[in-house]
Amino acid sequence: MNKTEAYLAVDKKHIWHPYTSMTDPMGVYMVKKAEGVHIHLADGRVLTDGMSSWWAAIHGYNHPVLNQAIHEQTQNMSHVMFGGLTHEPACTLAEKLISVVPQGLGHIFFSDSGSVAVEVAIKMAIQYQYALGKPGKKKLLTVKKGYHGDTFAAMGVCDPVQGMHGLFKGILPEAIFAQAPQCSFFHAWDEADTAEIESLMAERHGEIAAVILEPVVQGAGGMRFYHPNYLKQLGSLCRRYDILLIFDEIATGFGRTGKLFAARWAGICPDIMCIGKALTGGYISFAATLATPKVARGISSDGGVFMHGPTYMGNPLACAVANAGLDLLMTGEWQTQVAAIQRLLDEHLSPARILTGVKDVRVLGAIGVIELEEAVDMPVIQEMFVRAGVWIRPFGRLVYTMPPYVCKKEDVVKIAKTMCEVVKAYLKRR
Repeated sequence: MNKTEAYLAVDKKHIWHPYTSMTDPMGVYMVKKAEGVHIHLADGRVLTDGMSSWWAAIHGYNHPVLNQAIHEQTQNMSHVMFGGLTHEPACTLAEKLISVVPQGLGHIFFSDSGSVAVEVAIKMAIQYQYALGKPGKKKLLTVKKGYHGDTFAAMGVCDPVQGMHGLFKGILPEAIFAQAPQCSFFHAWDEADTAEIESLMAERHGEIAAVILEPVVQGAGGMRFYHPNYLKQLGSLCRRYDILLIFDEIATGFGRTGKLFAARWAGICPDIMCIGKALTGGYISFAATLATPKVARGISSDGGVFMHGPTYMGNPLACAVANAGLDLLMTGEWQTQVAAIQRLLDEHLSPARILTGVKDVRVLGAIGVIELEEAVDMPVIQEMFVRAGVWIRPFGRLVYTMPPYVCKKEDVVKIAKTMCEVVKAYLKRR
């Protein structure tokens, strides 16, 4: 048994991977290194990355600027507690973020993952209403088909039926669900699309602290692209009924949809916004929850303090690499890169539209989706992609890509063509 085989044996025996079993685990592939937009396997194969490591590594891997930022920060400190202390990387990052997020968000709570950022947002909303003398406003309203993470409050606002957390029904905080937005991003707006959620707000606003949803793109709940006017109308309704509006931009933030933040498609600013994933370019788990002065001052009224404090909050290494990543992003090159990726995905995913067994093909920004009529057999289709030299991780009925922005034309073309070829071959063998 060589070293790779030995490590894989240890992995299979002891290590849990996401959404898998310990008694019958899916196979995994040993990675030796990652460079640019390529993942190098220990067996010598090289895969073109179509996933940006779950949508985070927008600048690619082993980027010299991000590497240098990490290296320089380690010379000063890798971590220091954020309770009672602060540091330059955090202060610099706060200023940079406030300058690029939707205008009106002026207060930042740093945390260590996207799910925690959602937990923080939910706690902010409930504590805000409590501080204003409205303790009855403690429920969350959201839409079906959504996904917000795997921690408890976050699971509570994921789709209750088609989501991954049905096992925990009756244990999770009970949210109020409206139907998912129906108007496609690409079709005419129908004002009736918000009728159900408006009815729920009118009926139950006395118990609703906030509405939470993913703006424009519902990610892991189905990769659905919906009309920005839904957000505009929802913002007006929230103001009418004194309900906070929370945007989960963890997947959509930092240019992925073709706007720096998906909220900009609607031209509105939420009361609270969650960001993560691409914030550090995929280098370190890190996230933030941003709030308007109204929310921050409401929570802090009469000497109130916000009751949350992760151990790794404001981690200097994460802040340093986030600062470097934002500097790369704000050169503006991402706009050209994402626009080019969109054009190439549009062109080279289109042949899949005519395949029997394909329900839809859609592209927005640097997101490309082939939706099948039936769920895929993951181990089978995963191995087909690896053999073709592309890293794509489908789920359910969705074969999708969110490639790094730094992909060259030939990389994007390879990803898209391989998606079509693998889907065609996969559907033929069924």
